Amino acid sequence: MPELSPRRRLLVLAICCMSLLIVSLDNTVLNVALPAMQRDLDASTSGLQWTIDAYTLVLASLLMLSGSTADRIGRRKVFMTGLVIFTAGSLLCSVAPNLDLLIVARMLQAVGGSMLNPVAMSIITNTFTDSRERARAIGVWGAVVGISMAAGPLVGGLLVESVGWRAIFWLNLPVGLAALLLTLRFVPESRAERARRPDPVGQVLVIVLFGALTYAIIEAPVSGAGTSVPFAVLALAALGGLLWYEPRRTDPLIDLRFFRSAPFSGATVIAISAFAALAGFLFLSTLYLQNVRGLDALHAGLWMLPMAVPTFLCAPISGRLVGTRGPRIPLLVAGVAMSSGALLFAAFHAESSTAGRFLGYLLFGIGFGFVNAPITNTAVSGMPRAQAGLAAAVASTSRQLGQTLGVAVVGAVLASGITASAYRETFSSAATPGWWIIVGCGISVLTLGLLTSGRWARGTAEETAARLRVPEVQGVGAGAR
Repeated sequence: MPELSPRRRLLVLAICCMSLLIVSLDNTVLNVALPAMQRDLDASTSGLQWTIDAYTLVLASLLMLSGSTADRIGRRKVFMTGLVIFTAGSLLCSVAPNLDLLIVARMLQAVGGSMLNPVAMSIITNTFTDSRERARAIGVWGAVVGISMAAGPLVGGLLVESVGWRAIFWLNLPVGLAALLLTLRFVPESRAERARRPDPVGQVLVIVLFGALTYAIIEAPVSGAGTSVPFAVLALAALGGLLWYEPRRTDPLIDLRFFRSAPFSGATVIAISAFAALAGFLFLSTLYLQNVRGLDALHAGLWMLPMAVPTFLCAPISGRLVGTRGPRIPLLVAGVAMSSGALLFAAFHAESSTAGRFLGYLLFGIGFGFVNAPITNTAVSGMPRAQAGLAAAVASTSRQLGQTLGVAVVGAVLASGITASAYRETFSSAATPGWWIIVGCGISVLTLGLLTSGRWARGTAEETAARLRVPEVQGVGAGAR
């Protein structure tokens, strides 16, 4: 990628952030619309889970393929293709006549979405080559998540109450079209210096792993162990296949050598934990506020502000801290705040009081605002620029996998404890184990943030980066292909 002027770099950052906005906004808006969709489409709790997880599951399965493909054939080309597919999928979602077709349209959206965020992050990484500038850019990137959290529930609530839930998908159309035209005009094309070959076997194994695992979790409360256990076994088999097959390829879909870096491995698990906590938090909060408290979509969206505003304000602060002091402080703040916010609901039933709900949402929002920048920066820092797309895609995959598992696990726990005939009376007790799971996710962020941000961890990252910079002419093992 040619060296760009400071003004052009900022413009590229803004265009990339537009793609993040429509992907993030889509999820936050959808959460507010869940009860309306449930009534209109006569959907069960597991049906609501699939409207979210069908999207995040496909997204997680294809992110690494999209990242490596963009490095190979051109990042701008893949990014623009993703914008077209995502926008078309949004249009189809808005006219879906039933739940099944809505889920299919959401999957098409995800195919396009998989070409946006990891590729945009790769473009940013190759545009902002200075480490401090890149950290600040990533802080802005994280702030966009806060904007989507702040705007999504409000805009979604207004649309659901005034027009209907289908209108929430119309939001993506003008933004997607504007991002497409601006990308064509202002974003230069870039590729990795050495093209990576496709890995169809690895891609199939990833799809089987994520799909079977998610299905087993979501359907366990509905179909029982007889249906879910075989899918759990299939997921384990796919995981074993990945661990055996990928090291034997010269250009693997997942370069397992990345995980020799303690900060990279830590960032991966932290991303899964943090985004599982976020997805579970939003899922429980939305259903509680509308189905139990009886709030309409707009007022439920207003209740998301105590969480969304701190996320928006804290994300750029976190980015600056990462650039000047490293990732440890933001990760520790994130872990303490997220676990404390969820603990108020798990142990003290904060949802029953206005002050308790406000404080719980506020603490969780602060924590989530601090967690995104260190995840992204740690994932790409020190990695060779030629593999920036793949490294960023692993981080993005971890986020989406976390959201998928968060909705699947928390939703399954809720579904197993709730009684349809006494929904409001049993909701709080059925949701308590879900809140404890979210507390555990916050503690995971805290613990791993402490363990993987010290001197020893930085040493493993430097050693891993040195190995990755050595060109490999032959395969890793005898079975390389």
